[in-house]
Amino acid sequence: MKAFLPPLALIAMLAGVPAQADPLRQAIATDLPGLIAIYRDFHAHPELSNSETRSAGILAAEAKKAGFEVTTGVGGTGVVAVFRNGPGPVLMLRADMDALPVTEDSGLPYASQNRGVMHACGHDTHMTAWIGTARRMAAMKANWSGTLVMIAQPAEEIGQGARAMLKDGLYTRFPKPGTVIAFHDSASLPAGTIGYVDGYTMANVDSVDILVKGVGGHGAYPHLAKDPIVIASRIVSTLQTLIAREVDPLESGVVTVGSFQAGTKHNIIPPDARLQLTVRSYTPEVRQQLLSGIARIAKGEGIAAGLPDELLPIVTHQDQRTPATFNTHGITTRMAGVFTERFGKERVVTVRPQMGGEDFSEFYLADKSIQALLFWVGGVRKDKWDAAKGDLTKLPSIHSPFWAPDAEAVVSTAVDAMTTAALDVLKK
Repeated sequence: MKAFLPPLALIAMLAGVPAQADPLRQAIATDLPGLIAIYRDFHAHPELSNSETRSAGILAAEAKKAGFEVTTGVGGTGVVAVFRNGPGPVLMLRADMDALPVTEDSGLPYASQNRGVMHACGHDTHMTAWIGTARRMAAMKANWSGTLVMIAQPAEEIGQGARAMLKDGLYTRFPKPGTVIAFHDSASLPAGTIGYVDGYTMANVDSVDILVKGVGGHGAYPHLAKDPIVIASRIVSTLQTLIAREVDPLESGVVTVGSFQAGTKHNIIPPDARLQLTVRSYTPEVRQQLLSGIARIAKGEGIAAGLPDELLPIVTHQDQRTPATFNTHGITTRMAGVFTERFGKERVVTVRPQMGGEDFSEFYLADKSIQALLFWVGGVRKDKWDAAKGDLTKLPSIHSPFWAPDAEAVVSTAVDAMTTAALDVLKK
């Protein structure tokens, strides 16, 4: 979408209808220049996980200005904003705030001023749309009834923020939601397109370390040593059979060795080698199958190499894990219909589940009576999408130093979608 289009024309083009004929779209168009200024400020000042103090302060101030009751410092830097508007259901809308340890190379005039830190995942668009939605819901309070809880969550990128907010009393200190909704910008959809999955949409993510011990020695005399590099190499190769030969072919899983560290010099057999793995799955059963298989293979290769019990490989799991994101059927199909009616069937599409991770499902897993939906809003500029002909290998992905979403299209679409969803859940 052309960045130079005025907001009203941009929203009219995205919607396919005259913006002036729709009060919500008219309000979003009027608000969009100010929102984009906020977005660019967020983008220029990214903050790493659990350090989102500046971002949280901006969000809290905007929510207070809109009339919400605001509590800060929930689960670290988290913000909880509550708008009580009579009897009715409780809806929670969530945005995440943290950036990534990535050096930006987008060439944007408002690129990150914090070298080595970048909003490469688009959480700056999430926060901006959160503000726009809060403004619209407050301004339209005559059109809905119930309680709206809007949260700004820290530390999504390290899988800690949702759990931290829940542990800090999110569901006991504040109204407990019956429905939770969030969106994520997408580098796999053209700008302004809404994508959704019914069921699993993102994966379980486990980080696993394997310490492979051996007996160090001289490279010229390997028979006097136990080479951990060879043992670790066997482990890497055998791990591939977990997916190829143990997991049901109709299920999904990934085991990737992302780091293999060992040795210091050509002619020295080191005393140990270290592997770092990322493990992806959807169902709890496949997750457990993969994790137990990793432990079994590591131990088995150590035994096969003749290691004594005290030198067998040690497998440990890092705390940075996220559960699979699961969209519950009821709210997903309901919002698919609402969005299709609102945006047209050309802009609302079903997409494939992804093996990326998100901690959004923590809010659903804390109480499975809650309805949950995380949907996608496309961010690839139309000219770039057309030039690539939809070939994702020719486009930067999220977490890339080159990721620069069409912020106007993402923010305007997300505010429209989140407000429309909230008005539907909280309709009188």
